[in-house]
Amino acid sequence: MSVGIYFATTTGKTEDIADRLHKLLKGSNPPKDLAELSDLSEFSSLDGIICGIPTWNTGADSERSGTAWDEVLEEIGSLNLNNKKVAIFGLGDSSTYTENFCDAMEELHSYFIKAGASMVGYVNKDTYTFDESKSLIGNFFCGLPLDEDSESDLTDSRLNSWADELKIEMPGLE
Repeated sequence: MSVGIYFATTTGKTEDIADRLHKLLKGSNPPKDLAELSDLSEFSSLDGIICGIPTWNTGADSERSGTAWDEVLEEIGSLNLNNKKVAIFGLGDSSTYTENFCDAMEELHSYFIKAGASMVGYVNKDTYTFDESKSLIGNFFCGLPLDEDSESDLTDSRLNSWADELKIEMPGLE
């Protein structure tokens, strides 16, 4: 199974998480900065895709990440990603932006659903402190939310648990 890791970043934190995740997921391709990708056609050649997205445009209904992801959402939605497994991790600030925690994950999630992807890597909300998030589906986030600003002490354990889950949901990773 070929799994690609893609990220877009403003401060470098999302790239750092992508690098850390790659070290935990043997069998994944090295992370790529979406801003340096000429087109998304390589998504079709992969069995799985892991995406990292920050939330900068808090409270926005669209283009919530403030990164290169915003520019390719429609293109993602028009791809044929049937039988592709996709997981998303997002960065946000649960104390300063407690009403918009990791909202950008949901926007990216919805476009991958439009493309026919099989979404994996959902995370229970119970161990998180926040008020609202557009990234909730029932009691689960549509990916792994991380807070490097207010809860960085929890990142390693959350990342390790999520990597273990992805190893089950995306065969070929070890």
